[in-house]
Amino acid sequence: MAVIGAPHGIRGEVRVKTFTGDPLALGDYGPLQAADGHRFEVLDIRPAGTVVVVRFKSVGDRNAAEALNGTELFVDRSALPDDTEEGEFYHADLVGLAVRDETGEPVGKVVAVQNFGGGDILEIVHGGTKGVLIPFTEAAVPEVDVAAGFVRIDSIAAGLVEEEDDARPPADEKRDHGKRGFDASRRPRGPKDAGGNR
Repeated sequence: MAVIGAPHGIRGEVRVKTFTGDPLALGDYGPLQAADGHRFEVLDIRPAGTVVVVRFKSVGDRNAAEALNGTELFVDRSALPDDTEEGEFYHADLVGLAVRDETGEPVGKVVAVQNFGGGDILEIVHGGTKGVLIPFTEAAVPEVDVAAGFVRIDSIAAGLVEEEDDARPPADEKRDHGKRGFDASRRPRGPKDAGGNR
C-alpha cells in the first residue's frame, strides 16, 4: 500500500509514498501492517508534493520516525474492494499467476510487479530464467484471467524474442539508391582512425 520515507519535522511525522488511487485514502483501509507484524494507525495525513506526510499513532518523535525509513506497509487483501475497473488489477492478484505464450503453452509465472517510474512491469520466471521483466501493457500482456490463474503474453511485444528482419534485401540484389532511398549498409564510413562508425 505504501512505503515510509524520511522523517518530516521533529514530532514523528514521516513522508510516505502511497500506491493507492487517492494518496489521502491511505488511512481508510484500517490499520496498516509492516512485514515484521508491527501495526500502524494513521492519525493524520496531508499532501506534500508527490508524497503524503503522515502522523502514525505509535510514532512520537524524529528518532522513531527515522527508524521506519524504508518500511513497507500492507493491508489484508480482504480489506480491498473488488470493484476494480476493466483493465485494473491488484498487484497481489497478479503475483503467482501462470504465464502462457501465444499458443497457450505455460512458460513461467509472475513473481512480482515493479514500477520504476515508467509504468508497471511484470517480473516473471520465463523458461527457468528468473528476473525477466516485461512491460505490463495491453500489447505485451493481451490477456489477464485472474479467476483462471494465468496471463497470456505476446512474446514479441514483451521483448522476449526478436522479430525477423525480412526487409533487408539480399546482398547480391542490385540497389538503385536514387529510387529506393538511403541504404545505411552502403554508406561510406571514412578512415578507420577518424573515429567514425566501423
